[in-house]
Amino acid sequence: MQSFPLTKTIRSFATRFKDAGFSLYIVGGAIRDFLLGFENDDFDFTTDAQPGEVMALFKHVIPTGIDHGTVTVLFENQKFEVTTFRTEGNYLDGRHPSSVTFIRNLEEDLKRRDFTINAFAADCIEGTILDLNKGLDDLHNRVIRAIGVPYQRFEEDALRIFRACRIAAKLNFHIEQETLDAMISMKENLCKVSAERIREELFKLVSSDHPTIGLRYMQRTSMLSQLFPSLAKGEKIEQGGMHHEDVLSHNIATCQAAADLRYSLEVRLAGLFHDIGKSETVVFHDDRNTFYQHEVVGEKQTKKILQSLKASNEQIRIISLLVREHMFAYQSNWSDSAVRRFINRIGLDIIPMLFQLRIADQIAIHGNADTTALDELQARIDFILEEHDALSIKDLAINGNDLISAGFPKGVQIGRTLAYLLDTVLDDPKQNNREQLLTIAKNFQSTVGSTTAL
Repeated sequence: MQSFPLTKTIRSFATRFKDAGFSLYIVGGAIRDFLLGFENDDFDFTTDAQPGEVMALFKHVIPTGIDHGTVTVLFENQKFEVTTFRTEGNYLDGRHPSSVTFIRNLEEDLKRRDFTINAFAADCIEGTILDLNKGLDDLHNRVIRAIGVPYQRFEEDALRIFRACRIAAKLNFHIEQETLDAMISMKENLCKVSAERIREELFKLVSSDHPTIGLRYMQRTSMLSQLFPSLAKGEKIEQGGMHHEDVLSHNIATCQAAADLRYSLEVRLAGLFHDIGKSETVVFHDDRNTFYQHEVVGEKQTKKILQSLKASNEQIRIISLLVREHMFAYQSNWSDSAVRRFINRIGLDIIPMLFQLRIADQIAIHGNADTTALDELQARIDFILEEHDALSIKDLAINGNDLISAGFPKGVQIGRTLAYLLDTVLDDPKQNNREQLLTIAKNFQSTVGSTTAL
């Protein structure tokens, strides 16, 4: 077997343990990825030295998780997170052990880990890789297999059920049948997992090269129905017309197309959710079903999912907007005003992602994308940008303070007036000068009957 490559600093760090009569190993995914030819510098270190003994070896140590045997050592301007070999008590909440016992035996420590391909260890002096759970065989056979009894591994930590799907998506591996059966049997335990951890696994799965594989395993185990029922409801809802797949399959295919094109996480998630509203809006017909305003319903469902996962406000904003706007239908007869309104509604920062979503959607339907209309619309957007037309309130020649200085009353009407002025300028950019806008504002205020004497 190959030796794991070690930096000079890691060897020096490990020598401190060796000289004190202890051993130090790198364990887990970094070794797996090395054996597969992938880059991974996220190292997990484990040792037979107990936390107090580690702290005695180094000057600067942070007790980051000392109750569970983990400390962070600052050594030669680097941080090393080191965990003592341990066994664990019962997992009463399906996520965290009720107790940990520090041990001196590496083999016993590795037995508590999740999958055989994650249970390699590499000696930090020589780089010798140890495989005590037949992980190399599973690696060669592209198999994900729980260590020992699968039901016990998933009972200990329900998140491992989701992690199996995510690793399958990352590595393009298949899940061994006994492990898969245990996942199906114990999927309800995922309700014990925090929203933040579910989000982390979903986002990693969608960010992988093969999200379809992980999503199909989620569908096969009914995890999808449990965690994201509004998405799962698209199964067996046929669309007809140019669509050759049901709604769920099309959503997954769009996500995969976005992954194939190396699009961002936001575009991939928008691809996964873009037609999620169709299961709620479907009207069945003989030849082709209709889904009136599915994008509006889909936006609400997407927001609900992302909020429940505690995604960032910016992620929620971007992804739900992409879902809402994915049905835009550009035509060559759009006026320049219509293009300016499109820019204003979507935002210059989101338009490239919306175009990417459209491309991924087309590939999922047809196998390729015709970008003729998108290219034409982009050229018109570029022309408008070159003209420096006002596209938002901040681009107007006046602002709220200017209106107040001119005698307009403070309050919500200032915002409404600015919105009206922008609407005017989007129609006719030549109106965007201070004097003209003040005149238009006064006329607007007079019309709505809410001005004071000016």
